[in-house]
Amino acid sequence: MSSFQGVITKTIFKSDNNYMVLLFKVLKNDLDDSYNNKTITITGYFYDTLENTNLEVIGELTKHLKYGMQLNVSSYKVIVAEDKNSIIKFFTSDLFKGIGEAKALKIYEALGDDAISKIKSDSGVLDSIESLSKKNKETIKNKIEEMDNSSEIILKITDLGFSIKESTLIYKYYKEETLSILENNLYDIYYDLEKISFQKVDLIARKNNYLKDDIRRIEAGIIETMNVLSFETGNTIQTKSEIFNLLKVIINYLIPEDLFLDCLNSLIKKLKIMDLGLDNYELLIYYEADNNIVKRLTYLKNKPDTLIKETKLDKMINNLENVYNIKYDDKQKEAIKLAFLKNFLIISGGPGTGKTTIIKSIVSMYEDFYSKDDIVLLAPTGRASKRIMEATNYPASTIHRFLKWNKDTNKFQVNEYNKSDCKIVIVDEVSMLDTILFSSLLNGLKFDTILIMVGDANQLPSVSPGNILKDLIESEVFSVVELNTLYRQKKGSNIIELAHDVNLGEVNYNLFNKSDDLFFYKASSIDIKENLTIIINKLKTSDYLSYQIMAPMYKTLNGINNLNKCMQELLNPKESNKNEMIINDCLYREGDKVLQLMNMPDDNIYNGDIGIIIEINNILKEITIDFDSNIVTFNSSNFQNFTLGYVISIHKSQGSEFNTVVIPILNEYGRMLYKKLIYTGITRAKNKLILLGEVNALNQSVINEKENNRKTNLVNKIKERYNLNV
Repeated sequence: MSSFQGVITKTIFKSDNNYMVLLFKVLKNDLDDSYNNKTITITGYFYDTLENTNLEVIGELTKHLKYGMQLNVSSYKVIVAEDKNSIIKFFTSDLFKGIGEAKALKIYEALGDDAISKIKSDSGVLDSIESLSKKNKETIKNKIEEMDNSSEIILKITDLGFSIKESTLIYKYYKEETLSILENNLYDIYYDLEKISFQKVDLIARKNNYLKDDIRRIEAGIIETMNVLSFETGNTIQTKSEIFNLLKVIINYLIPEDLFLDCLNSLIKKLKIMDLGLDNYELLIYYEADNNIVKRLTYLKNKPDTLIKETKLDKMINNLENVYNIKYDDKQKEAIKLAFLKNFLIISGGPGTGKTTIIKSIVSMYEDFYSKDDIVLLAPTGRASKRIMEATNYPASTIHRFLKWNKDTNKFQVNEYNKSDCKIVIVDEVSMLDTILFSSLLNGLKFDTILIMVGDANQLPSVSPGNILKDLIESEVFSVVELNTLYRQKKGSNIIELAHDVNLGEVNYNLFNKSDDLFFYKASSIDIKENLTIIINKLKTSDYLSYQIMAPMYKTLNGINNLNKCMQELLNPKESNKNEMIINDCLYREGDKVLQLMNMPDDNIYNGDIGIIIEINNILKEITIDFDSNIVTFNSSNFQNFTLGYVISIHKSQGSEFNTVVIPILNEYGRMLYKKLIYTGITRAKNKLILLGEVNALNQSVINEKENNRKTNLVNKIKERYNLNV
């Protein structure tokens, strides 16, 4: 670590979370005098824009081939300017609106080299400067006070054990209340700032003399426990015993039951947890989201239907049949008609029942009544939105992109205070829609926006907590059209028939190995890799996006992690001209197939997207990936956003389709063999499906209803609203 003193001359970049790239003129340092009076780049987290401000910065100096010398700052403090030129530059900076060079000169002439120190001691010294307005004096006083406080407080926060990034976030959020938070309850930081984990706050609190049975610690631990339970199970409701049993693990303390109950009741009184009765509890965030969903959908249901003569709708449907050279069945016609009559409609159906055809038809008819900007087509993932856009020839977007998600703040810019002007929203793949995202989408729409939701209720529910599609259908309150006629009767027909059989809890083995679309090869756990190699060798000449291996789980001998290493050596072996990089014990090589794990809307890539590594630069520590002609460069700050993609989880395949899908099914996958998972994997295959493994494993998976019973409160809330029996 080296210490540099100097002045900020220019802001090159500033993110919403206060990460900055700044030009810094070095005045002195403890490393090498050759840096003095030269400008270097410094990077890090700073509370405020600091142009023309003198700083002492501590960090690691590195040489970046692209950007030259730069200092990665780990801590800093503001230094008082003490010469005429620095003081004038300081007061004419963006920190002090309305102070020009003439007024800054008057300040220096009146107060001299120690002008800033004098103002700190007594801001009344500004009263003698006639050219300063009352507003000028208030601005100077408040900004100097704020800068002085921010520098000292951020140092105090870092002294506790938080990083400079975390300390900046904490001070930016609490400002003048920061010291009170540090003194009264460190766990408030966990409640208020989701980017700072319970584990980090708990570690620092324990190091700063918080006892293991401190009530503040137990209460925060309960909230963390409920969050962990929600994301592990998908449930928004937890029982008292579930919370109590996991809490002991989360806080590593065998908490007495009476202390647990006292803290649980305290959180209920503070409205952080809702008591649903019968020993069931729900975090406030899900309780409020459910309330919002019920309120918004009730409004749409109660709003009068659109008045269009049925003869006119029939004529329009006939025209569509002629244009697309198809014949709609009664259910499809019902879906199209209700899309024009109802303000809220759910269309559900399995593969091959014509959901995409219906979306295309509805959009085509809407275009006769609305402009293109009025109609929005959405899906939860990037690949799902791209697929529906290609199928309908109509613009589509992810929900995150439509709501203008800000990755730094994790907030949506289209929200209840800044709503979209669109008039119709059609959402595809709604089985993937979780409670919080659906509530956020409704917040971003005007109350009278027509909403049509399309999906397959038999697929896996969302990765995040909630079970929106299933709950809305089960409430039996809203208009639902169930598509049930199979239309893909040629290519892929055996795959679709298998999917429908699986939904019924059975497997017809006569469907396999009789045509070129559906295969089952028996293989034991020991020889699965050998058999998989034979299959993939026949496919590897195909485009990397056209086929995909999926597996139910990451660990075990034949889990995703081990199979990815095997496929990497088969499909992209080590070569002298291919650069490599190891990230978190995983080897990446130029030419590797990778899977995107996080939404990065600024780069137009999303969770579930698949790409190829085209360049690894070990000097710059950068990896460049081609996502279907969208070239994105990653560095150490976001390497965790992707992983090897030769084999992906079935969960990650949701919203995607591949020409060929290969799925190993083995007894060793155990608890991950259940009907919805296998059904979802099967329905990802467009033209060919190859199942590989043990017959007993497949038989057990189709009768295992494990995922059918997520515990949520949405159905109860809807029925309560309509005075139905719960």
